[in-house]
Parts: sequence; C-alpha cells; structure tokens
Amino acid sequence: MSFPEYHRPVLVAEVMRYLLGKRGLYLDGTVGAGGHAAALLARCPGCRLLAVDRDLEALAAARTRLAPFGNRVRFAHISFRDAGNDREVRAEGLAGALLDLGVSSHQLDRDERGFTFRPGAALDMRMDAEAGPSAAEFLSSATRVELSGALRAGEAPRASAVAARIVRRRRAGSLRVSDDLVAVLESVLGRRASHAEKARLFQAIRIRVNREMEAMRDGLPAIRDALRPGAAFVIVSYHSVEDRVVKRAFREWSDPLRGLPPGLPVRAAESRALGSPLTRKPVRPGRREIAANPRARQARLRAWRRAA
Repeated sequence: MSFPEYHRPVLVAEVMRYLLGKRGLYLDGTVGAGGHAAALLARCPGCRLLAVDRDLEALAAARTRLAPFGNRVRFAHISFRDAGNDREVRAEGLAGALLDLGVSSHQLDRDERGFTFRPGAALDMRMDAEAGPSAAEFLSSATRVELSGALRAGEAPRASAVAARIVRRRRAGSLRVSDDLVAVLESVLGRRASHAEKARLFQAIRIRVNREMEAMRDGLPAIRDALRPGAAFVIVSYHSVEDRVVKRAFREWSDPLRGLPPGLPVRAAESRALGSPLTRKPVRPGRREIAANPRARQARLRAWRRAA
C-alpha cells in the first residue's frame, strides 16, 4: 500500500509546530494512515502515541506505517469521542492531542465506501463500516423532519425541498447508489447540480450517518479535560460546519464569560479561562502544498493550549 495514495497528511509542519511540547503520551484521534503520527514520533523520540480511528482499514494502514516505532504506539478502534475514557489517558493525561477531521483520500477514492458522488457508488458513508446504519438505510427510514434537519445542519442546498423529494422518491424505489441521490437533488434544482452542490449534500448525509457533530460535542471537551497543563490541542477541519464548532469551543474555553450579560453573578471558578488559543485565525495550506495535494485546499488548522 502506498501511503501518499491512501491519504496525504496536510499541514504537517504547522501541526508539529503547535502540537509538540513536552514528552509524554499524545493522542491522534483520527490517525488515518499515520502521516501526522509518523511525523510526531520521528520528531519526538521520547513521545508515545495513542492512535485512534473508527475505520479498520485506516488502522491497518497506520499499523504498517508506524511499525518502526514499536511499542511507542498503541492502537484503538474507537471514536475520538471515547478517547478520554482510555485507562492510560485517564491515569497519565495527554501531552498533546490532534484531530484531523473529515474524509481521507482512501475513503473518497473507493466507490464501495460510498463517500463519493461518482456514478454508481454505493450509498454507505460509514467511517466504521461495521457499525450503525448506512446512508442508504438512513435515507430509507428517516422521517421528512429528520432528513430536513440533517441536511440543513450539514449545509446541503435546498434542504427542506430535497428532504421532501427523498421521501417521495423512496415510495417509488430505493435510494441505493450515488446516482439516485444526485437525481433527487437535480429534480429539486431543475438543472444539473454543480460539484459544490453535490458535495454539500453528500457531506450533510455523511455527517449525520457518522454522528460527527455528536462526536465533536462530546469528544472535544473530554479531550480538553485529559490534557496536561500546558498541552496543546490541534484540530484540522475541512468545511465550515466543523470549523464553527472548533472555533466556538476554543473561544468558550478561553473566555468563559463571553456572551454572558454584564453584571451576572459568576463564581470565580466559573470565570477562570481553561486555556488560550494559539491561532487567532485558521492556518491554511500554502500554494505549494495545494499544488502538490489539491485536496488540502479546504484545510484549516486551529490550535489551543491548556492553561499551565
């Protein structure tokens, strides 16, 4: 397996600049093929890593790539949502944590995984191919209200109309492959859908199928609480839905009084900042990286440091 073909990590130098600190246990909560993890372990001989991913294929690739680092790496087939419950993490705390959100190149390039809207691709979209309902199953069973809410939350175009058309379409036949879903979108638009419109529709369904917002809601504070004093939390996201959640979390953790009415009685412990942002604006890939890896174009990095 060629690792660049599986997934080429983005913003590696920038991730390392913000992430690396003291020696200890680090978390890569979305290890993928292990690109960022390999860079971390190579740069910090005294560091150890908990490598987490929901995708068994990704973990297999990471095991191969990270094999030279031996017992400095431990792998876990879980969601980063649950990484804070790991026994070693709870006992020792984290020297740093990384999340590289979104879909890997390997997932996008394999039609049977169902993340792509290329013609004939199965509507699966599960990060963990053995857990939970597929996209096709969700589309076949969700109510119109559930569909509309999921599409709107994921910024799909014409969410309410598309949800209604999905319900109508499935009465006549199932939605099994990408063509079926694209046809629904185009019937609402009354024209051919653009690449961006199809991408937002498939993104919204993928987010719902994998419960990605719930994972972030629960996982981000759990990882924050596991960080040792002075440790950094680095998150790379690829669309505005994810980035807004990260931006809001880092701001709230850094300024717990933000948005509260002035003069509201607050206990001292509740007003104390948990840490501070390391990035005021998202860090984006440069032109050279985008030219070498066009899928890096949408990446945006934010970093935060727990108070010492």
